[in-house]
Amino acid sequence: MSDPLSRQAVAAVDPAGMLDDVLDQPHQALDAVRRAEAAGLPSRECPGGLVVCGMGGSAIGGELAAAIVGERAVRPIRVSRGYAPPLGTGPDTLVLAASYSGNTEETVAAFAAAGEAGAPRVALATHGRLAELARDEGVPVIGVPSGMQPRAAVHYMTVGALMCAAACGAAPPPAEEVEAAVPLLSSLAEDWGPDAAQDSQAKRLALALRDHVPVLYGAAATAPVARRWKTQINENAERPAFAAELPEAGHNEICGWAAADGFAAVFLEEASVPSRVARAAEAMRRILEDRGVPAVGAEAQGSTPFERVMSLVLLGDLVSVYMAVLGGVDPTPVEAIETLKEQL
Repeated sequence: MSDPLSRQAVAAVDPAGMLDDVLDQPHQALDAVRRAEAAGLPSRECPGGLVVCGMGGSAIGGELAAAIVGERAVRPIRVSRGYAPPLGTGPDTLVLAASYSGNTEETVAAFAAAGEAGAPRVALATHGRLAELARDEGVPVIGVPSGMQPRAAVHYMTVGALMCAAACGAAPPPAEEVEAAVPLLSSLAEDWGPDAAQDSQAKRLALALRDHVPVLYGAAATAPVARRWKTQINENAERPAFAAELPEAGHNEICGWAAADGFAAVFLEEASVPSRVARAAEAMRRILEDRGVPAVGAEAQGSTPFERVMSLVLLGDLVSVYMAVLGGVDPTPVEAIETLKEQL
């Protein structure tokens, strides 16, 4: 039987090359470090830590960075989605305004508000109004290569946030950990890519989820990864998907599965998840399976936090593209988002 997720099958519905951008993530990681180092980030101790202001695919990098730093953080690393940074942001807090296009309305406004509050700032963008304002005001700009969808620039957003976290004293320097992860991520891209066997993990998960609405469960470091899987399935495959965090979901959402025909649960697993939370996840999975709910697991790969978090990001991104292919959907356009922006 021919592979419905072969390179030829993907190419037939992916003319803009979203799959190529996903497979290029290991190169992104290295390039992101170099670009951040070249930006001349401010090096000053900020007791208030780091705030990442952004929306959509430009915001998730801050959440992934916080998950990667984990307990190594000595100051807060927060994400703000909206027109202004959190209340209390001021001279003691570094603000990273991240917008791939540089024209995200909310992020440009948050950048200006942070400046009015006296906060030190960094901009991360390809070009656009954000980059223009930053350069006019002498604010460092981490440049990102253009030509891809914002959600495909996930390593640039994540590594940029990690580098800013180090610059303000919130986290240790990440360059060595990022660079050391490239061989593993490159190997996984090959193992899960379009030339791999049909029963390779990414293809197997996409085939298992093709007729279901996925609900992604994460905990601790995998909670933002679950949100990443959800949004990638939403945008790339144009399919509904939902995400929730454990152990909280075991106190409410678990009851909803009593009437959830057509849904499937995906549990994202990672070694640093506290043992009590891991036991709760396993118990919830058993309960769902006993009710006849399709439930699958996806385990992080690697020995460092960056490897483990970003291996799951890579896997989820591939699954979302493969689900798009199975549904005959071009994974690049996001017409509904563009329509909403026009109406606003």
